[in-house]
Amino acid sequence: MRRLTPVLALGALLLTALPAHASDGPAHRDSYGTKAPYVPGQNPRTYQRTPAGYTPVFTENVSRHGSRAATDSEDGDLVLALWDKAQEQGQLTRKGQEFGPAVRALQAAMSQVGHGNLSGRGKQELKDTAARMQQRLPSLFGKIAADGEKIDVVSSGQGRAVDSGNTFAGALAEADPALGPLIGPTRTDKDLLYFHKAAGGAAYRDYIAHDQRLADTLKSITDQPRTHEVARSVLRRIFEDDFVEGIADQVPAAQAVYNLYAIAPAMSEESPDGQGWGMERYVSRSDAAWFGYLSDAEDFYEKGPGFADSDITYKMAGVLLDDFFKQVEAKRDGTSDLGAELRFTHAEEIIPLAALMGLPGSTDPAKPGEPYTYAGNPWRGASVAPLGANIQWDVFRNGDDYLVRMLYNEKETAFKAGCRPIAEGSKFYDLDELERCFGRG
Repeated sequence: MRRLTPVLALGALLLTALPAHASDGPAHRDSYGTKAPYVPGQNPRTYQRTPAGYTPVFTENVSRHGSRAATDSEDGDLVLALWDKAQEQGQLTRKGQEFGPAVRALQAAMSQVGHGNLSGRGKQELKDTAARMQQRLPSLFGKIAADGEKIDVVSSGQGRAVDSGNTFAGALAEADPALGPLIGPTRTDKDLLYFHKAAGGAAYRDYIAHDQRLADTLKSITDQPRTHEVARSVLRRIFEDDFVEGIADQVPAAQAVYNLYAIAPAMSEESPDGQGWGMERYVSRSDAAWFGYLSDAEDFYEKGPGFADSDITYKMAGVLLDDFFKQVEAKRDGTSDLGAELRFTHAEEIIPLAALMGLPGSTDPAKPGEPYTYAGNPWRGASVAPLGANIQWDVFRNGDDYLVRMLYNEKETAFKAGCRPIAEGSKFYDLDELERCFGRG
């Protein structure tokens, strides 16, 4: 989430109520945005049965890297500078006295892991996801091992994506050592899995840097009076009122506290007791919900469905969707020796792909004059692209017929409206129908 600069309250381009958060976990999870750690979306025992006569012949996925440390120390450095000053002046609240040591310990843990690198939780998320993939498709992986088919692993080339691919592949090989020699080294394809920074993302980068409507919309959303109220509320949990009023830029300071709150669950295994850092003690649920909404709004407009009259945020994901089809078609046509294609990338790729594919929660862009709100739009970063998010296609064959089942965060998921499954309510689609539906005929 970009740093906010407090300015005078703007006109009422939008009035939005504080997102309602019940006391249950799933609602609270939204406050972490795309920093939410991974949770599988469905119990595998509840998956639909494979239609009679069909056997699995191929699987492919694209996965966001797992939970990680913060990409830099900026947030911790900012709040610790304030904390040290407040401590010198005797301006810490009782709760605030505990805050500084907690942040220093979290900062040290992230530094030891390496900024931006996979945490212990992130590695375990990937190992567990790989194990469940293998458990879902035991006959496929048995066939891969028996026939000597290959497993291709490809990443964006960024450290945490490379490590995610290696960890995932390593878990497959550990579960069945016969797969080890069949897994290729993790290769890099920036055009495919880092497209927002590659040649295909040039128009998108221009939009992010120069589009005035985008800038004005995000400014109107973030610079509401509510943001300043929440910022003061966050800071008053840590610092005495007089000290808070002396902070010139309250919103960036409070946002830094929120960012530490948001990243802490991803670092839970590195905490002293392995259970967590307790950062939720310093940000109330309602305050976290507001900053989570602001983070989601930015991701919605910069990476997701965005404005109804533009596809600039997700059109570039076509290269990745195209590769999904190419891999299945090559399997059907007998030109591929792969049993599995495993891809590892980032939120900047998962979010636009979800919008392009019309996945649940990513189908509604913002209409003119109706900016994104939680009340008016189902898009939530914690659901669309949590840490470790994944999209998987499993391919099944019966003679010359091929079916595809899609899992989104391991939940059986229908393809977009207009695509017809083999039967009403089925999550299996004929490959020919998907090619028609996505205009590949």
